[in-house]
Amino acid sequence: MSSIEERFSAALHGTARAWRLAIDRRLKHLGLSQASWMAIALTAKETEPPSQTKLATRAGVEDPTMVATVDRLVKAGYMVRTPSATDRRVKLLSLTPAGQEIYQTVWQEADTLRRELLGNVDPEMLRNVTLFLEAIQTNIESQS
Repeated sequence: MSSIEERFSAALHGTARAWRLAIDRRLKHLGLSQASWMAIALTAKETEPPSQTKLATRAGVEDPTMVATVDRLVKAGYMVRTPSATDRRVKLLSLTPAGQEIYQTVWQEADTLRRELLGNVDPEMLRNVTLFLEAIQTNIESQS
């Protein structure tokens, strides 16, 4: 018999994976990989253009993986690299107008999916689970 802690970590991992796959299926018609739509969404949510390294950290991938993803997004016309004013080795990322447009579509599709998946969940339970997951994330990040 599994402990509740083992069940929790299996449920967390499995749910996160299933959630990403559900979004992938919803976005398939856009021709974007999971790495691409995540990079677009993370860039759109930043207040200042992020560096490739910062974006890689936020996405939980290695720098070379993010470079390849950004290369594809630049080639597709969704993203541009701009040299940093303070460090010429650093390239800052921002979305083009086409990238902003695709982000709006990604956001709308993801929002529709969120509403479908969470529509019947008790709001207080959702709030408590969210606070709990945020606390675990903070704890993990403080250890690294």
